[in-house]
Amino acid sequence: MYLLGAAGNLLIILAIGSDSHLHTPKDFFLSNLSLVDFCFISATVPKMLVNIQTQTQSISYGCCLAQIYFCLLLASMDNFLLTAMAYHLYTAICQPLHYPTMMSLPVCALMLGSSWHLANFHSLLHTLLMARLEFCASNIIPYSFCDLAPLLQLSCPNTQLNQLMILLEGGPEVLIPFLSILVSYIHIVSAVLQVPSAQGKPKAFSTCGSHLAVVILFYGTITGVYLSPSSSHAADKDSLASVM
Repeated sequence: MYLLGAAGNLLIILAIGSDSHLHTPKDFFLSNLSLVDFCFISATVPKMLVNIQTQTQSISYGCCLAQIYFCLLLASMDNFLLTAMAYHLYTAICQPLHYPTMMSLPVCALMLGSSWHLANFHSLLHTLLMARLEFCASNIIPYSFCDLAPLLQLSCPNTQLNQLMILLEGGPEVLIPFLSILVSYIHIVSAVLQVPSAQGKPKAFSTCGSHLAVVILFYGTITGVYLSPSSSHAADKDSLASVM
């Protein structure tokens, strides 16, 4: 499954990079999404495979923090890239005459660079806040990889600051892009419903279908793991949602 996911993402990057006809804003964001997803699975699955092969389930503290950093970084990039792709769909469907200006190469580069900076700030902040905690109780993480939620449950000192930053900084980082995607789709649906051709409507909606499916899966699992009250967390449900 890891080789399938890695090969699929790398082939998408190779196909887009080798074909000049695919050097469009849509494919620019798609190739970056594939790169992020390749790095995402490579930050978690190889360690899981080593644990399965060696029949050991240990991970060093430094490796655990590194895994948290990269998981948060790459999840944030998924978040921002899905938003950028929604903006691209909105521009292509609702503002076709302004598309060359609104989705020019400098604009796309600015969106991508800003996303990397914001994602790095987010992951570094929460990793440093996690590094200040001590773990004097159980050291068993009921997850397949290191993540914020299970480690906060295992820490001994007061974790109110960590929980507060998840809500104050992590909450808006998820909520604002999600609302931006929602507003984009409201405009897209409104524009598509005004299309007089009966054949044009299914084509427009099919263009958005795969993106919308990923958005629902992505934000649904994030909400369940990070933005729900900690008292409602169950280890098995959280683990499943984080893997998704």
